[in-house]
Amino acid sequence: MTESISLKRLDRGTLIACCLAVAAAQLCITVPSPINGNIQAAFGASGSQVAWVTSAFILPTAILELNFGVVGDLFGRKRLLVFGGFVLALGELLNATSQNVTMLWIGQALAGVGAAALFPSSLAVIAAATPGEKDRAKAVSTWALSISLASAAGPLSSGILATVADFRWAFVPPVVLGLAVGVTCWILVTDSKAPEGRTLDWPGQITIAVGLTALLWGIIEGGDRGWSSPAIVGSLSLAAVALIGFFLAEKRSASPMFNLDLLKIPSFAAAAVVALAGMFGFIGTAYCVSIRLGAVMHLSALRAGMPFVILQLIPLLLAPVLSKMLTRVEPRRLLMGGLLPMAAGQFWIAALPITTTSLAAFIGPVLLLGVGFICVVSSLTSAAVNAVPISMTGMASGATSLVREFGQALGPAVISTVAMSAASSVLVGKLSGADAGMEAAAGPLAVVNAGSNSAKAAAQTALGHGMAVGVVICGCASLLGALVTLLLVRKNTARSAVGAGEPTVQTASA
Repeated sequence: MTESISLKRLDRGTLIACCLAVAAAQLCITVPSPINGNIQAAFGASGSQVAWVTSAFILPTAILELNFGVVGDLFGRKRLLVFGGFVLALGELLNATSQNVTMLWIGQALAGVGAAALFPSSLAVIAAATPGEKDRAKAVSTWALSISLASAAGPLSSGILATVADFRWAFVPPVVLGLAVGVTCWILVTDSKAPEGRTLDWPGQITIAVGLTALLWGIIEGGDRGWSSPAIVGSLSLAAVALIGFFLAEKRSASPMFNLDLLKIPSFAAAAVVALAGMFGFIGTAYCVSIRLGAVMHLSALRAGMPFVILQLIPLLLAPVLSKMLTRVEPRRLLMGGLLPMAAGQFWIAALPITTTSLAAFIGPVLLLGVGFICVVSSLTSAAVNAVPISMTGMASGATSLVREFGQALGPAVISTVAMSAASSVLVGKLSGADAGMEAAAGPLAVVNAGSNSAKAAAQTALGHGMAVGVVICGCASLLGALVTLLLVRKNTARSAVGAGEPTVQTASA
């Protein structure tokens, strides 16, 4: 029987289950990183098709997170966590049995739906059960640590499995983990909801889905089809119209899935921009590193995945002090302390020659990226959730997750387009015969894998230039996030700027 009480303490079982849930969702994002080269070789995929492997997962995650936040508020976040775990497992099972790149996209998209339920629901359960800012900071730091540890486990497990067996085995651990999430959340999670005044916002959901899908499709396919082609112009135009329609729908809705007044809170608005720019740069850099080590330099999946393992093991060193940093250090300083090292690491990677494959050469920039990543993820989540009234934590966590995940989807999409276009421009006039035809039909990745020896060398150099340009853009995105942080993020004085009063949280026994 459901009863109305105030949650004063987050129980250990709920915290464990929520951390497992977000870890499962994040692990699935990083699993493809070391095996992009294997996927490209097995399916003969182009650069844009490989980019879709990651984007197909992240796009539904971004699209559905806001509405799933509302669903959790209405019907209980526990149910959504259980649903998300089982759907994620089903999608990863399709990945593990995929016979072509299209089937892999479908599996990734289905798993992304599951992740869309897990990301905001896990954070909303934690936020609702920790009304005290200090307790919430400690819980959120544990939640963020789970993200980083999963990000390390993903490339390590997929690299090992793809090295000793078929690359499809890399998707088996996520199947098991998804099932474990469903069962664990059903047993351990103390349910919470905040249904007052919340209804499903179909106009908002439809317009945001159309807008983000059209935008991402136009960006990924623009490099292959040409930016002036009718399909790309139409897709980007549709995206603009749909996104404008989303803001109009939310402005007029009696119960919007995203309250536009939240954007009037500087810390929340800044956190959203930083989430978009920071995650764009981070995942864009990871994509470039995975492509250059796997598809271009033909390292094994395990060797290609080692930089990502080192990158994400950094949180283990910071874990003892992270929660204290969140309570004692201003969000602006912590965000700046994350974004600036990220930018430095990205510019460092861009300066490395394409032929550099030594793990030692990547340790320095990877350490900078790892420190920056955990600082940014922890502090922007805390800044966004702490900036809004308790009654809007579900909405705030969903919105923050949406822009974070869409930033991660944009990273491979934009950087793949930029890198492959830059590489193709360098190759103009340098290839002839079958090599030139191969480049025109399938891009420089096809040449570096199947061209003549001279063409492979030329394509390798061209791809090195393209990847460097892409990573420089990632570094600039991190600097943009740092500038926004400097200008907008201040000590939180606006918790009551939207809405009124502290709500009663609905809970139910497990």
